[in-house]
Amino acid sequence: MNRSPFHISSWVFSALTFSVVGLGPLCVGGAQEIGGATRPDTAIPTAPGDDRITLQSLIDELVARSPEIRAARQRWEAAKAVVPQVQTLPDPRLQFGYQRMPMTEPLQGAMYGFGQEIPFPGKLSLKGDIAQRDAERLEQEYNATRLRLIAVLKETYFNLHFVHKSIEIVEKNKALLMQFEKTAKARYSVGQAAQQDVFRAQVEISRVLDRLAVLDQQKESLHAAINRLVNRPPSGPLGTPEEIHTTILTILLQELNRRADEFSPALLATAKSIDRSEQSVSLAKRQYYPDFDVTALGLRNDRSNDNGYQIMVGIKIPLFYETKQKQGVREALAGLEGAREDFAATRQDLLFQVKDGFVQAQRAERLITILRDAIIPQATLGLQAAQAGYAVGKVDFLTLLNSLLTLQDSQLELHGEMVSHEKALARLEAVTGGPLGGPLSERKPGP
Repeated sequence: MNRSPFHISSWVFSALTFSVVGLGPLCVGGAQEIGGATRPDTAIPTAPGDDRITLQSLIDELVARSPEIRAARQRWEAAKAVVPQVQTLPDPRLQFGYQRMPMTEPLQGAMYGFGQEIPFPGKLSLKGDIAQRDAERLEQEYNATRLRLIAVLKETYFNLHFVHKSIEIVEKNKALLMQFEKTAKARYSVGQAAQQDVFRAQVEISRVLDRLAVLDQQKESLHAAINRLVNRPPSGPLGTPEEIHTTILTILLQELNRRADEFSPALLATAKSIDRSEQSVSLAKRQYYPDFDVTALGLRNDRSNDNGYQIMVGIKIPLFYETKQKQGVREALAGLEGAREDFAATRQDLLFQVKDGFVQAQRAERLITILRDAIIPQATLGLQAAQAGYAVGKVDFLTLLNSLLTLQDSQLELHGEMVSHEKALARLEAVTGGPLGGPLSERKPGP
């Protein structure tokens, strides 16, 4: 009798093992324990020339080449260049003129000098503080953009991994179905099976071909999506994803919430907006105080061949303060309240995302364990028994086919949960400011 075909089909799942170190590996590589016995990993090795793409290399390429990340960084750089500009006095004025005054002793001659506007003390420093907060906000927006795109890249990469695994599983099941078709034809030729068994096998083979066509289209679309993210031509080639190293999330929800409060770039950006608005209120109140204008002129009297000078000090009076300065303060206070409400809304949204990602990761971990340790081994034994029973006429073809489809669905569900788990972790990393298992850069917490 031929070897049970699902020794071939179940190779994908024979590599799931648990270990916990911060974020411990949950599967891939090594051996798997089922019922106390250790089973060697039967994963098919990568064929020579099979070009593997690593997630880390794609992340490095994304950070270096993404136009969206580079644009966010340039906005930050531009904002930093604003700070010294607004802290500097307005440009002085050079003045030239000629005067002629018909007096008892006529006065006529050239005038020359300069003028300088001097804001009230404290205004320039406040403008610099506002510009500095803007630059810090754009720095956090740059960090948020980078983390968001890395999370998008990871999710797309994991989706591509799932499609590749789905193609492998369906291809192996197609080979099994073709074996079933041959067995059905052989049994039908000797009158031991109905012709509908042959037709049903052929229908399932056609359905498999249809599914493979859909998966191939999804694979190409995901290739294009990854190429777009890393700024490659969308039609460019892309290799096969590496095996997923599923990890157990050992960080408590409270710790994740604390990380989001202290390190989330999106939240820090809104916190910088509050700081900026507070400085804007101070500057708006300072507008009640007058600015000054100093002018120094040299005079030449051609009639008497004498030189003189003239010094003038002007004061800008906030005469229309009811409709100008007072309204400016109201505007700044409203902006401050709006920034505080934006901070509260952003924080609520981030905490929701943390809780959602946390429970999704927990659910996936439980389902991976159930599928790996119970459902797939049981479905594999069921298929083996059904295949042996059909060969001797003790099991009908529909039972055999259902056993195959049950195992296939379980295998696909396992890989789907593995991918869902890693995607949930990717989203958590984006909202908590960095890798969950590695050190985070020190940043000031939000208010």
